[in-house]
Amino acid sequence: MVPLVPLACIAAPAWAAQPATAAIHVNQLGFMPGAAKVAVVPEGEARTFAIVKAGTDTVVQTGTLAPATAAPEAGDRVRLATFTQLATPGRYQARVAGLPDSPPFHIGPAVLQAVNAASIKAFYFNRAGMALDERHAGVFARAAGHPDTRVLVHASAASPGRPAGTVIASPKGWYDAGDYNKYIVNSGISTYTLLAAFEDFPDLFRAQALNIPESGNRLPDLLDEALWNLEWMLTMQDPADGGVYHKLTNLGFDGMVMPDRATQPRYVVQKTTAAALDFAAVMATASRVFAPYEQQLPGMPARMLAASQAAWRWAQAHPKQYYRQPKDVATGEYGDNDASDEFAWAAAELFITTGDAAFYKAMNAPALQATVPSWAEVRGLAWMSLARHRKSLGAAADGALIASRIDTLSASLAAAWKKSAYGIAMQPADYVWGSSAVALNQSMVLLHGYRLTGKREYLDAAQAGLDHVLGRNALGMSFVTGYGARSPLHPHHRPSEADGIAAPVPGWIAGGPQPGQQDKKDCPAPYPSPLPARSYLDHACSYASNEVAINWNAPLVYVSAGVQALTPGEAK
Repeated sequence: MVPLVPLACIAAPAWAAQPATAAIHVNQLGFMPGAAKVAVVPEGEARTFAIVKAGTDTVVQTGTLAPATAAPEAGDRVRLATFTQLATPGRYQARVAGLPDSPPFHIGPAVLQAVNAASIKAFYFNRAGMALDERHAGVFARAAGHPDTRVLVHASAASPGRPAGTVIASPKGWYDAGDYNKYIVNSGISTYTLLAAFEDFPDLFRAQALNIPESGNRLPDLLDEALWNLEWMLTMQDPADGGVYHKLTNLGFDGMVMPDRATQPRYVVQKTTAAALDFAAVMATASRVFAPYEQQLPGMPARMLAASQAAWRWAQAHPKQYYRQPKDVATGEYGDNDASDEFAWAAAELFITTGDAAFYKAMNAPALQATVPSWAEVRGLAWMSLARHRKSLGAAADGALIASRIDTLSASLAAAWKKSAYGIAMQPADYVWGSSAVALNQSMVLLHGYRLTGKREYLDAAQAGLDHVLGRNALGMSFVTGYGARSPLHPHHRPSEADGIAAPVPGWIAGGPQPGQQDKKDCPAPYPSPLPARSYLDHACSYASNEVAINWNAPLVYVSAGVQALTPGEAK
């Protein structure tokens, strides 16, 4: 069993939020014994490095630094220190003359277990409609908020059977991000990514214990957590026509208060094509993932599949029903004026689950490219699912095309990784809102590429994306709350800000640096830099760089599991 680190033990050191100076940057948690291991060193006179036992002068490995390379996104020149051959379990630091030693890191088979567990449990901490008790939440226990048992149908969502003002029940689900609203589009990719992690690495998750209320109920805890949100998603479908409401929301954002103090009226808003298709894709996926658990959840897999097919039919009848924010609503939009990728993703998942070749034909696979996924761009999810199930697909599926799409995208990412000064697939243009998730979604693609081809460079490039979010970046910061020597203390997350506890809720990944600085006018503190890789502010005001979100945490779950499961070496 894999226990979660006790919450009482999670506390960032007092200096954690201090700005980084010239320093060695490394994954601050550590590495599997068989993983690629790299640190980033600022350009200087030194040409060699050493790895020492943490806190000592005992040298265990030495090496030559790579030539200095410019990183325009960070405004510096750096060298890479590679120590992949070091596989002996222990606690180490990297040392370069003229610089402080790196933060300590571990090498060992269990080094990623705690952060993987915490990244899943973050979803539990963001559950709507239930109290978090001390037994399961520790110091982060809180009262229930947003039961959502009396939700109003907004005028934009009105239908003959449900006119405006109709009261419906839509409980459960996860709060989307730092706010208290629930959005189908973003729930779609988030829930799917958790289910995909289970499909790819089931043994890891079956052995995991997260200490959530459902633990021990004969379902793996990861699936219990996903089910909490799936049950909410099912309530967002209009049973009369199969359409799916885009979001459940207040008319405006709540203040920085705890969930039980947020009492604005709640509404379901507009049915959209994107919501219906994301819903269809996720329910088709969930139907097959939960099929082996029919005894625990009688009728649920069939209900999910029927809901998926109903949403698919609605989307076919309403192919361009795009979200338009009503004048009286001011919460997140998740608007998308191109649903072609959602159609392809939903068709792929329905094909895999049902075997009906008509769904594969509906994908129009020859014209569909593979891209790194995000909430607004999901065609890559279709290809990853097809690759996962390629050996069991019928003759209708083009196996060579499926393999080619994943391999081609992985090769492109690996090429960028090789050229990067920081040794990551991230390019300057990738520092967008939620850049941490961009790195992790790139890694998710690369792990699929490695599973498909066995090309070691794909695994190493995927590892680099995880290293990036855990400290091997221009800021020398782990972006996961509570994990690493230096991590966010003030995420834009209402419970973390309003609960009166110094430490933030653990296991959340911050959005990460991006140069847009859309919150600049709202922040009392200045950003330290306009450079893409340094434009980050550890302040609760910074929704543009320091918010948390379920769609950013989900690939952290996937990648931290995949690196554990796929890295060659001793038994894990």
